[in-house]
Amino acid sequence: MSWSAKAAAGAADRARGVIRPAVSAASASLSAAARAALEEETALRRPFLWLPVAAGAGVILYFGADREPSLALSAAAFAAFAALAFVFRAHRAGAFFLVLACLGGGFFAAVWRAARVDAPIVPRAGVGFLTGFVEELDLRPNGARFIVRLASAEGLPNDVAPFRVRLTTRGEAKFAAGDFIGLKARVLPPAHAALPGGYDFSRDAYFASLGGVGNALGRIDILPPPDPAPWSLRFFAAIDRLRNALATRVARALGGDTGAIAAAMVTGKRDFLSEEAKELIRRAGIFHIITISGVQMTLVAGIFFVGLRRLLALSRTLALNYPIKKWAAGLAILGAVLYDIGTGSRVGTERALIMTTIMLVAVLFDRPSLSMRNLALAVFLIVAFQPEALLGASFQLSFAAVAALVAVYEAGGALIDRRREPPVFGRTPSRSARWRESAGELLLRGPAAPIFATLCATSATASFMADDFHELSPYVLIGNPLTLAIIEFFAVPGALLGAFLYPFGLDGPVWRYLGFGIDLVTAIARLIAAAPGASLPVKSFAPFAILFLSLAVLSLVLWRTWIFRAMAIPFAALGLFGAANGEGFDLAVAPGGDAAALRLPTGELALLGRGKLSFVGEQWLRADADTRAPADARGGVFCDDFGCVARAVDGRSVALVTDRKALIEDCARAAIVIAPFYAPAGCGAPILLDRRKLAETGAVTLRFTGEAAQWRTARGPGEDRPWSRAPRSRTASAAATAVEIAAEDVTSPSD
Repeated sequence: MSWSAKAAAGAADRARGVIRPAVSAASASLSAAARAALEEETALRRPFLWLPVAAGAGVILYFGADREPSLALSAAAFAAFAALAFVFRAHRAGAFFLVLACLGGGFFAAVWRAARVDAPIVPRAGVGFLTGFVEELDLRPNGARFIVRLASAEGLPNDVAPFRVRLTTRGEAKFAAGDFIGLKARVLPPAHAALPGGYDFSRDAYFASLGGVGNALGRIDILPPPDPAPWSLRFFAAIDRLRNALATRVARALGGDTGAIAAAMVTGKRDFLSEEAKELIRRAGIFHIITISGVQMTLVAGIFFVGLRRLLALSRTLALNYPIKKWAAGLAILGAVLYDIGTGSRVGTERALIMTTIMLVAVLFDRPSLSMRNLALAVFLIVAFQPEALLGASFQLSFAAVAALVAVYEAGGALIDRRREPPVFGRTPSRSARWRESAGELLLRGPAAPIFATLCATSATASFMADDFHELSPYVLIGNPLTLAIIEFFAVPGALLGAFLYPFGLDGPVWRYLGFGIDLVTAIARLIAAAPGASLPVKSFAPFAILFLSLAVLSLVLWRTWIFRAMAIPFAALGLFGAANGEGFDLAVAPGGDAAALRLPTGELALLGRGKLSFVGEQWLRADADTRAPADARGGVFCDDFGCVARAVDGRSVALVTDRKALIEDCARAAIVIAPFYAPAGCGAPILLDRRKLAETGAVTLRFTGEAAQWRTARGPGEDRPWSRAPRSRTASAAATAVEIAAEDVTSPSD
């Protein structure tokens, strides 16, 4: 070996001698810091907060199954894990079994919930004569939408009688909730997802025991009921009649979209609102102003709690001798329950009621009301009784926002505790420590605290907003404080006072006061919506993206030590990578085969099919980050009475056939044929998406890669769930096919 080679080898050995101890020391230091952080987290009882996350993961596993799990085996697994967690509670293995018990508990809760709500679903479109009690009626400017709990159903396919159906009528509704009606109606199955991984209305309808949707045909008669309605139906029907009367009063008193927004804020009835107004407040990032959500529920409970406590404090005897704070908390719970019932007791409102009730119950037991543990208990209750809510945007947005706000509140409390600690003798805080304390005081307790809290809540919900609605609102920091101000000073006080004065006919001035606040917020919303970049379109994420983004948010809000919070960095990086590399598509086909979206050689999507295609078309365009309205995405396509044809981005021809007379020609010429009926086996198109194929796959997206195509389907192979039954086996005979074709109506609902 030469002298230079020996010198180089010696230098390398010396470098390794320096680096290895340094790496070893750093690793030992990091390990010690991790152990200390874990001890601190355990002392603060933060690992408990991950148990509801495990329960939620069990719910997600249930919805990811390709067939319905066994209720008995799910219960047995849950019981076994719970027993093991109890037996090993004094050992480290007990924590592992406790996590498995929560996971199994969430899974079992979802299986049990699905079994409880199971009800018949119409298999295909049909016309029948229905009778039943009207459970709920939503008035519209051009008709009404109503839910009927059926007593009988004659003429529907396969003689199926759903538990309840949702129908619309274009005429004036001369009936009300609680009436027993008879009508002829066209009923269809609830619509399935228009995109793989997209919103699935049929799943939500199943958990609401909604077995069909459609529209009334002809006259609706009020009939004498064969049996009295259940007391619960009569009670909620009476509440719905009062809500409609109040909503109509508010809408007429103020008029236009101002009255429609006021009616929605007061009663939860949103059907008076025009599409232009909905688009305006959506672009401004304040769509939640017309929903009864956690903000309203918290303010109502706060008004009752503070108001009643101060009223009771007027009596010196009560204030000095009785627990008036607990009395006020108990009465506030009652007020929150009445508010929930009075606004329709929607799923989102019920969830907010659960959170609010837990916080007020904490006051009754002299516990901190605003804490992450209370939020964890709320999640446990929702998993136990409404596990399907975890898949909804309402749950994801509300809990992410509340968790972020509670985390900010806890950080502010920790800052106060540190300031109260006596200084260490002989030790002067460093300049960086003083700077961090000053910055924390400014952001958590100072004038910038509301803006910082809004920023944290907005950041926590941004990933869910982008994944669920395919858009972000950069000006939400302006819109959200504005919304909160309107709700706090106008909506909630106006709703409570106006509803109280309504029976006396003295509510007019209250609605004008509320209208002034709404006019103010809509004027500012127009400025926000008109600003450049008011709404940023976002393409659909890769399937794994939202999982890692959720873990990033959870790591930041649930942990208290920096070393565990730093876990959010790799989670966020993986999530953002998935968000930026979502699975796009060049062709999307609706599950009914009556509509499609095709990427043209220009690179834009074009919609194929009859009608406006507003329902599925908007979902396809949003998933592609396309801000056009469905009516504006029809160029580049040739349509006639027989169907539509167009050229794909790679030049291959695509035909959507709506008349069987054109099927032979399109099968011979087109590379891809889409048909909302059963095509004969002799169709020679390389890719055929007919009724038979789509029954197996559900909605389909294709991405063209050279001569091949990458498929993505809404249904997995052999999938069979209660809301998405596997297609029944079909005979190959032409006679049987003809019978099926004659019996089935292929139109899919858009309402």
